[in-house]
Amino acid sequence: MSPIKNVIQVGAAGNLGPAVLNALKANPDFNVTALSRKDSKNPPSGVNVVTADYSSHEDLVSALKGQDAVVSTVGATGLNDQIKLIDAAIEAGVKYFIPSEFGGDISNEKTRTLAVFRGKVAVREYLEKKSSEGKINYIIINNGPFFDWGLKVGFLGFNTAEKKATLYDGGSVPFSTTTLASTGKSVAVALSKPDVFKNRVLYIHSAVTTQRSLLGYFEKHTGVKWTIEEKSTADVEKETNAKLAQGDFSTIWKLIYRSLWGEGYGGKFENVNNEELGIKVLSEEEIEELVKGTL
Repeated sequence: MSPIKNVIQVGAAGNLGPAVLNALKANPDFNVTALSRKDSKNPPSGVNVVTADYSSHEDLVSALKGQDAVVSTVGATGLNDQIKLIDAAIEAGVKYFIPSEFGGDISNEKTRTLAVFRGKVAVREYLEKKSSEGKINYIIINNGPFFDWGLKVGFLGFNTAEKKATLYDGGSVPFSTTTLASTGKSVAVALSKPDVFKNRVLYIHSAVTTQRSLLGYFEKHTGVKWTIEEKSTADVEKETNAKLAQGDFSTIWKLIYRSLWGEGYGGKFENVNNEELGIKVLSEEEIEELVKGTL
């Protein structure tokens, strides 16, 4: 039985939040709570909810009292709040903190220099510092882009409505990607064996694939040849950095493409912890079905 009993999740809405919340709730050993801002208009449903003023350290400490672990699945706008959450968790006596690092591998020196990951780098470094001081433990999970979500919303370069594909760096660069459900499962499993995963950076993927391979499945199941546009992630980085220099952050998210397909950025995980975390690798037939299901 896990020494972790009481788990509180921050950012239970959004894209990843519900998948993690469902996985935590499925483990009968956990008492799961969701933390929500006091002014939130859409608090999570189907779970006990506590609210807090995120600008108040005392309020956050009170909300986290009695919790064994904090799981953060906040989106980009909430990344900086995690420092406050870590401080409050330490004072509240929380044992473990899982930050919202899911995605790009910031252990990779090239990836960690990309502006889009600055917030995650700051949180990682802060957690490592506090852990080295014996104040809290962490578990970090890297899963690459969310596979099913990325296909559905076009993040992976496929516009299903217009039958258009944007291929980066030739489209044949292998990359690791994970479904939302498997990402959620990895969090729940890691907390079920915290002593095993204590202060570790873990890697998972549902598949290693390429854009061109996925495009082949899209064309097969739509019965038409798609329009292709090719782009260089180096050019994307240059264009985005030029905008950032002018104070325009509208395309900063595109730097994630550099981390996925840029040479040397670690988009393909060479060593994964799938077996330890019980994460299945999809067969080609299952990948094809996933693509088909987005149409």
